[in-house]
Amino acid sequence: MSFGSSHYTPAMQSLIDEFGKLPGIGPKSAQRIAFHLLKLPAEDVGRLAQSITHAKATVRFCERCFNIAADVLCPICADDRRDSTMICVVEESRDIVAIERTGEFKGRYHVLLGAMNPLEGIGPEQLKIRELVARLGPEAVEEVILCTNPNTEGEVTAMYLARMLSPLGLRVTRIASGLPVGGDLEYADELTLGRALEGRRTLET
Repeated sequence: MSFGSSHYTPAMQSLIDEFGKLPGIGPKSAQRIAFHLLKLPAEDVGRLAQSITHAKATVRFCERCFNIAADVLCPICADDRRDSTMICVVEESRDIVAIERTGEFKGRYHVLLGAMNPLEGIGPEQLKIRELVARLGPEAVEEVILCTNPNTEGEVTAMYLARMLSPLGLRVTRIASGLPVGGDLEYADELTLGRALEGRRTLET
């Protein structure tokens, strides 16, 4: 699918189309970004292209929690001072950044790499749920905190995990409702997110 006008040169149309494939970027935004890049000095565009290529080549997923990492394990998993008996489950790596800013959580994380969304064909099999369960025994996990986003997909994912994990004898908790319904963790301020963590509740299944 092409974004924009057929009056653009093939190279420009291709650039707009590629930007249009990014999440949250509509046709008009794709055109604005493409035209902005054309106005930048060549060295600025070169640095941007180099940064994208370098990140793609060097950034990987942590083999334990699926956070972004530069090595086999991310810095949090590699830190022996973290409490391995507590795992905070999030949808994306950017949610970890938001939680770490609060200073309230000293355990480890598990990144699902998404949330359940049947309309888009995303079920449990498409998420890192099997890998989460595999960690529970070896790491002697006692509590799993479900920190998925407070929207429909996040709530569905949290309830699925709670039903699956509760019979295993774990304490399964959900962050408190200090966050706006329908919002994203990455946009929450530290105080609100910190209080939500402190006030987490055991999920009834």
